[in-house]
Amino acid sequence: MSAIYGANKDEFVTSLAALCLYDGEAEITAANISTLLAASNNVVAPYWPGLFAGLLKDGNAEKLVFSVGSAPAPAAGAAAAAAGAAPAGEAPKKEEKAKVEEVDGLDGGMDM
Repeated sequence: MSAIYGANKDEFVTSLAALCLYDGEAEITAANISTLLAASNNVVAPYWPGLFAGLLKDGNAEKLVFSVGSAPAPAAGAAAAAAGAAPAGEAPKKEEKAKVEEVDGLDGGMDM
């Protein structure tokens, strides 16, 4: 794994500090994030703690943490529901795919 430098490092350590505060059930403020960063010997640009504190205030941390992995249903499921699913008790009909004839590119065609 390569090292993280510059703004990427600042963003990474600030987000970890904010998540530590959330996990410890402490208030996520710019001052608390700055204190945690100072205690862990991390120096970041002065705007990062305030940016994350503003982003994660008023319960937004929980929304962010618990929204990971909750993507909408696949389009195929929605299309089947829109088309009208088969009534209960009936087996779904299988659609047959048309056979595609494969042609071997080396099979004949060039006589030498």
